[in-house]
Amino acid sequence: MSDCLFCDIARAQVPATVVHETERTLAFRDIHPQAPTHVLVIPRDHHADVASLAGADPTLLAEVFSAAVAVADQEALSGGYRLLSNTGADAGQSVSHAHVHVLGGRPLGPLG
Repeated sequence: MSDCLFCDIARAQVPATVVHETERTLAFRDIHPQAPTHVLVIPRDHHADVASLAGADPTLLAEVFSAAVAVADQEALSGGYRLLSNTGADAGQSVSHAHVHVLGGRPLGPLG
């Protein structure tokens, strides 16, 4: 997709602090972190959201979550971490490219 920020990051056309990558996934630090550790994990292929990704390529969705767990291990989030994916504007999705937030490094408390 030509106007997708995360596609541009995946193609190394926009700089990002990459912390983990596989052939089909990429993980990089969020530029507006909401926790001491805040990493975004994306599929390199464009899918608008996690629901679209699940329908199109469930194996890739599993790879994204496996990469998120690998990031949590690499970042030594042994006290716990949150994996979060917003789907749609009402949920707060601001970039229309499937992604999972890995949040940790402090107690996060309950949601809601």
